Amino acid sequence: MIALGHGTVGSNDLEKAKAFYDALLGSAGVTPLFEHPSGGRAYGNKGDLFFVVLGPYDGKPATIGNGSMHGFRFDTREEVNAFHAKALALGGADEGAPAERAPKFYMSYFRDLDGNKLCAFSLG
Repeated sequence: MIALGHGTVGSNDLEKAKAFYDALLGSAGVTPLFEHPSGGRAYGNKGDLFFVVLGPYDGKPATIGNGSMHGFRFDTREEVNAFHAKALALGGADEGAPAERAPKFYMSYFRDLDGNKLCAFSLG
């Protein structure tokens, strides 16, 4: 199961971003909740996750955060592997293949189509 409290990423091409996140998050059972007023989309699952791709509120171009990252927690290493592979298949960029980074911390890193850094991980 995937879990994240709340997170947002900005995009300068919301149609491409929505297609990326529809497919990526959909592969983990996360579905669109509603269209965001900026032209983006909000996603969720059973109250465990709320994630939004949007156009910035201030109307300025979206930029990636230096040092910013959102982590999606999964129950198993196999789910981490599949999510990471799906992101790359959708055009995301690899930032670190799935591996044990510390005892019981299995993590992978990738960037979305706008360069936002994301992590998929499992503990234990």
